[in-house]
Amino acid sequence: MKKEEITIHKVIWYILIFSIIGLVIETIYGFITTGIVESRKGLILGPFCPIYGVGAALLIILLNEYKDNKLKVFVLGAVYGSIFEYICSYIMQVMYGSRFWDYSYTTFQINGRISLTYTVFWGVLSVILIGYMKILLDKLINKIPEKFLDKLIITFLTIDVFITILGISVYMDRAKIIYEGGKREDNTLDYIFNDKLMSSTFPNLRYMDANGKDIFVKDILK
Repeated sequence: MKKEEITIHKVIWYILIFSIIGLVIETIYGFITTGIVESRKGLILGPFCPIYGVGAALLIILLNEYKDNKLKVFVLGAVYGSIFEYICSYIMQVMYGSRFWDYSYTTFQINGRISLTYTVFWGVLSVILIGYMKILLDKLINKIPEKFLDKLIITFLTIDVFITILGISVYMDRAKIIYEGGKREDNTLDYIFNDKLMSSTFPNLRYMDANGKDIFVKDILK
């Protein structure tokens, strides 16, 4: 049997589609667990939660050859997904000095970055992803013209990622100075990435002080 080829065209659309689906899942989950509807976006411009999009694309690439063995897909998906989530958490903390999520309140967690609950979630997601969703999405994606739309998506996501990194950096710097008792004169970037925009887009963003204490950035900037 010829091995199925996973093209760049498919990967681009996997990332886009699952970033949107991930945002919907996160928003519903947040409402169920907190009773509040709030932004769970990962990027400023678009309705995306990119950790789901990139994670789903990686899982498809790594697990597709095992699609006929659901148990193997579940176990490997749980492992790969957890490793991916841990690495993402670490990299973002290094970049911003902050955590975007923290599972320290749960049992069976590692450094607050991953937890058993979400490890199981990654496994279940992998089975659904490989066994059902990929099959349906591939039929749709194969009908989409490649060149123009693919370039448009890549361009937009690249701009969105750049703006988000810049915005969070400005927001976090502002919070750090205020938290440490310093004074700061607002510049153009502070007006663009103002507290209202950033706190509504990233309401759960935390600043970690020198003692390792997490404080919600929106609370620092009240």
